[in-house]
Amino acid sequence: MKKRLSSLAILAEGKLINGDGDTVCHGAFPLGEETSGHVTMVDDPRRAADLNDSKATAVVCSEPLTNLSMAQIVVKDPRDAFTKIVACFRPPVSLDLPGWGIDPSATLADSARVHPSAILGAGVSIGQRTRIMPGVVVMPHTQIGDDCVIHSNVTLYENTQIGDRVTIHAGTIIGANGFGYRQEAGRHVPTAQLGYVQIESDVEIGASVTIDRGTYGTTRIGEGTKIDNQVMIAHNCKIGRHNLICSQVGIAGSCTTGDYVILAGQVGLKDHITLGDQTIVGAQAGVMDDCEGNQVYLGSPATPQREQMQIMAVERKLPEMRREIKNLRRDIDRMIKQSDEASAASMSAAKSPESISIKCHNKRAA
Repeated sequence: MKKRLSSLAILAEGKLINGDGDTVCHGAFPLGEETSGHVTMVDDPRRAADLNDSKATAVVCSEPLTNLSMAQIVVKDPRDAFTKIVACFRPPVSLDLPGWGIDPSATLADSARVHPSAILGAGVSIGQRTRIMPGVVVMPHTQIGDDCVIHSNVTLYENTQIGDRVTIHAGTIIGANGFGYRQEAGRHVPTAQLGYVQIESDVEIGASVTIDRGTYGTTRIGEGTKIDNQVMIAHNCKIGRHNLICSQVGIAGSCTTGDYVILAGQVGLKDHITLGDQTIVGAQAGVMDDCEGNQVYLGSPATPQREQMQIMAVERKLPEMRREIKNLRRDIDRMIKQSDEASAASMSAAKSPESISIKCHNKRAA
């Protein structure tokens, strides 16, 4: 689908500047996923520098961006306008499914095998030698490559893209809406959910995993990555190649991992975190800041292994340190008490009759 910039500006209720209205665009993606012929968005003028290396044809923004030759569609609400533009290129698909079986418009390779209890929606494509097990639901316009195995009761939401030699185990859900809301008049209103999930080749995904679709673009799982059971990956995440993600890991929205990253069991990542190549995060760690690659991180908040080991060494000594402090406190209290008693005795002796008589005698003698 192709659209002129002039028609997109009208659709977004914005003003086109720095561009020819007859220029044709063929897609809309967020920054980092855009290329020539695409429309992108910056929702904050302070992010204008992010466009310096962009090949996008046009950008949706809230005010004119100076020193930028790229065509701009200036609007009041960039997110709302960009949602309309993305929906223009990728209109929401009908979620109607056949009551049972395979939609007539689905395309299956000759060697593909689909269990009779599976449901395949309109426009679905299944590659060579791929096997679809009982109870699988494949929603419209999903593409599955060659030599894949989709185990029982997996749900693939619309527009999901799966490469070759991918295995998805039972009960996993790919492409559900992300957990994104904004407040309007005191109510939580869902944000746009117009993206999709892309699973690259040679990925294996365990049982009961959930991977959310992108807001406007993709949630991507890189080639060769292996994901254990009960992992949660939120919207807009970009998981690198050959990652190992262990059970019960939770990754919040818009996180990015490099290649050969290892996340041990029950690791949690805050949103918008970036992990460098070959990062290792130990079990139950909570990652609150970006992590450089080629390091091991432990603890919550996660810190480099050496620093965390020092912290742990101190923590192990805390009971002993507590006893020492209590003993010191007791000794100090005893010393204070003794000092107070000595001071009181001295003052009492100074006020005694014998002391007063001696002082008077000394005074008369003088």
